[in-house]
Order: sequence, then C-alpha cells, then structure tokens
Amino acid sequence: MPQFLIDGNKSLRGEVFVQGAKNSVLPILAATVLCSGQCIIHNCPDILDVDFSIKILKYLGGNVFREGKSIIVNMENIKKWDVPDFLMKGMRSSIIFLGAIISRLKKARVSLPGGCQLGPRPIDFHLEAFKKMGITVKENNGHLYCKAEEKITSTNIKLPFPSVGATENIILASVFVSGEIILENAAREPEIVDLVRFLNSCGAKIKGEGTSKIIIEGVEKLHAAEYKIIPDRIAAATYMAASAITGGEVLVRNVSKIHLREIVRVLKMCKCGIIIYNDDILVKAPKRLFSIKELRTSVYPGFPTDAQALILSLMTVSKGQSIFFENVFSDRYKYVRELLKMGAKVTIDGKKAIVDGVENLNSANMLATDLRGGAALILAALKAEGTSTIGNLRHIDRGYENLEENLKNLGANIKRS
Repeated sequence: MPQFLIDGNKSLRGEVFVQGAKNSVLPILAATVLCSGQCIIHNCPDILDVDFSIKILKYLGGNVFREGKSIIVNMENIKKWDVPDFLMKGMRSSIIFLGAIISRLKKARVSLPGGCQLGPRPIDFHLEAFKKMGITVKENNGHLYCKAEEKITSTNIKLPFPSVGATENIILASVFVSGEIILENAAREPEIVDLVRFLNSCGAKIKGEGTSKIIIEGVEKLHAAEYKIIPDRIAAATYMAASAITGGEVLVRNVSKIHLREIVRVLKMCKCGIIIYNDDILVKAPKRLFSIKELRTSVYPGFPTDAQALILSLMTVSKGQSIFFENVFSDRYKYVRELLKMGAKVTIDGKKAIVDGVENLNSANMLATDLRGGAALILAALKAEGTSTIGNLRHIDRGYENLEENLKNLGANIKRS
C-alpha cells in the first residue's frame, strides 16, 4: 500500500497554482448526461473522483476522453440506465448521477454511494423530493430503483436542510420538467452556482443560483457547451493552511477570493498576514499561530465543513485553546485519533472539539480516515519533528491533484513510497 513519508519542521515558501474544483466538476460531468453533442469541460483536476466519473459516463455509453486539463464528453448514444455497484461505491458523490439519468432516460438503478464515511447522509432528502416530482422510488437490498413519467411533474420543494447533493440532484432531475420546479432552502455553495451556469450555457432555464430559492423552468433539450470549472476553494485553503502551520510564506494562485472569505477571516485571527491580489492570495505566517477561540462549521457562506480538519490541525500547535463545533457532518472528527499520536491535545465531545495548542508535534505513523482528514494529517506532519508516514492515500488522491509535487515545489520533504 502506498504511503507518504514526510520529514517535517520545514517552512514552505514559493507559489502554487490551485486545481479546478472537485465539487464542481463531478456534478457538471454528471450534467453532460443531459446534453446532445460534444461538451468540453476545462480546468478538470486529475483526481480519483474524476476518474470514477469518467468510468460511469463511459459505462452509460458515452464517448469520453481527456486532453490535459480538459475532458471531452459526448453522451449522444447513452443507453444504459444503471450504474454498477463497484462504480457507485468508488466515490461519495456518485449519487449525483441519479438525477441526471432519471431526467434523460426516465428510469435509473443505482446502489447507495461510497467514498468518505462522515456520518449519515441525507439521501432521503433527494428521494422525498423525487417523489414530489412524480418519480417512483423503490429501495431494495441497498439499491435504488427510480422511474418517472414522460415529463417530470411541476411542484414546489422545500429541503429540510440545504444539502448540496440534494440541491444538485433536484436541479439535474428538473431540467426537462413540464412547467417549473421551485426549490426552497437550496444550498448556496459556489459549486451549485457553477453547475447552474454550465446547464444554462447548454440551454437550461434556471435562476436563483447562489440564493436559497432556485427556479427551474423546463426545456425540451440541452445542447452541448464549452465550460471552465471554477478554482477549488478547499484545495486553496489547504495550501494556505500549509503556509500557516509551517511558518511559511506562500502565494496561492488561481483562486476565487470571494469563495475564501471565511478561510481568510480565520487565518487573520491566527495572526497570519494576508495580502489579496486579483486571483492570488499571499499567506505570511507568524512564528507561532494564535488560537482562534471558537469556530463553527455551517453551510455556505458560513465556514465550510470541508476546511474544519485543516484549521483544527493548525490549532494543535497554536498559542492557547480553540473550540470547534461541527454542525454539518456528525462523524467528521475521525482523523483526530491520528493527530493524538503526534502529541496533539484534542478532546472530542459529540459535535464539539476542544484543542489545547502545544509547542511541537512529534512524528508518527498514521492512516488517512477520509479526504480532508488526510489533508489535516499532512499539515501536521509538515510541522512535526522527525519523519511521519501517512497511509490510505486513496482518500487523499480522491480530491487533490499532484499534492506531493506541489508541496515539494514549496520546499516540503515529502515522497510517496
């Protein structure tokens, strides 16, 4: 099994370019199922989750290939309406194909998805919404069977929680509705906006993206389009955090600064110097980070749950005590038991984590428990004295493109073995 070997306690310096957004490219690739002709998607990261999405598209009957950072997709001849278990289990976001397949073929069969196990997933939000749209849903032995009438039914839907996945699935299932779907308490994340802008570039009629109320007016068909994915805000946050924890000075390039306001706010609380340019952010770290006192994760535009582990890792070596409240996923602190091996002082009580900063971390042998938790372990290893190992790299490879090469270019001593 491959692992990272990281020789820590080195300040990172230099510049790094941020990849395209993982959480945008996956639903947009699913959305190509709805299009006639050849779509060209630019700025696609080379990560495992994208590889699985391409495999799903090919299984369905699509003609898909990659040219550098671009993926060319033609789903004109889609025939299959199921996704095999081994593909569904490969990534957490695979459920997003359900809405697109139903919309295109009026039926779908999938198993429940895999990926990071972060606690209960509100798949029922997706399914209850589908039922309101006139879609028959049956579940049997871990498989979902969905069947729609010739036209999806117009209706109003209010989500119990602004779930990103449910919002995306409802949008994808609604594109060819007879009339319109009004979706309230929708997720507002930038990746939702990106999906809607792609669909509208293909001829969809959707408005309200970026707000809690999205209106989808049905169209007869979608044409192909060429589109560029937004920068990955969590990858950007990871490199910003790497600069902060190592006492470094890193210019993070190709970012959307508006999507990083909460990250910038928190790093400033840690006494990092932040200089914002047009599409770049420079992070200059102090000799030792200050504690942030309290951080609560929330849906956008609040502090992102995907960055919680990154900041908690920083606080393990900060001056003072920090308290975290994880309000999105119930089981997001799994990685903390690995940090404890390094001498971190963290106490977990349900959704609450109390972190007492220490002067130094020691090296340890660790396993990544999930994507962002794995990134948090890398940050801690970059700071620690000695050589740490991190296994279960498949979690990290799901979401980060060329992570070790980028860190090496910043001066980190990291290698995959």
